[in-house]
Amino acid sequence: MKTEDARERNERTKEGDYLAGLKKYRDQGIAILIDGEELPEKDWNKIFEVREDDSFYMADYIPDKKTGKLQEIRFDRVYNR
Repeated sequence: MKTEDARERNERTKEGDYLAGLKKYRDQGIAILIDGEELPEKDWNKIFEVREDDSFYMADYIPDKKTGKLQEIRFDRVYNR
């Protein structure tokens, strides 16, 4: 089905753009944490995974308390109950 193929390509493009944005932040010294760890870039796709337990990753943007500038981006699993 062409519509589904186009939709899937669009989703992959959005995910790729999002990950490219995260890489830019990381290159500026902003920590990217997934489940409390700085994982290698190759593992960042896990934030998009669909899980059987109905959980998903949510991003929190953490500022530096003194300057207010972005210090880190944390991705933690949350559960849809």
